[in-house]
Amino acid sequence: MKIFQQRLELKEKGRGFHIITSEIIQVLPQISELKTGICQVFVQHTSASLTINENAAPDVRKDFEMYFNKTVPENDPDYQHDDEGPDDMPAHLKASMLGSSVTIPIVNGRLALGTWQGIYLCEHRDAPHKRSVVITAWGE
Repeated sequence: MKIFQQRLELKEKGRGFHIITSEIIQVLPQISELKTGICQVFVQHTSASLTINENAAPDVRKDFEMYFNKTVPENDPDYQHDDEGPDDMPAHLKASMLGSSVTIPIVNGRLALGTWQGIYLCEHRDAPHKRSVVITAWGE
């Protein structure tokens, strides 16, 4: 069994849903050495998350943002944690709802994503933040 791991420092991105599939593949080209395996992508932050979804239509990303903003509004008077502003606690809640990692099978040296699937970094803070993800791939 082979195991490969790389940390990816993503450029600062503003609030929204950003496809990062190509950056992941670029930073860990050793995936191509695995006939079968697993790739896990993990974001090292509590106010950003990861998900897999539609990679072609930009409206999907806008609709995701709209949905999560309605579902977890800012300035809720019941929030106690607002150390970094009105987007602080909502960002943590959104990140918990979506999760901090995604797992993708590797088939014949490629991520086995569906035709219309991409890996998203979900940035839940207003101000752009540098984000780090750890990508681990293992298999044979």
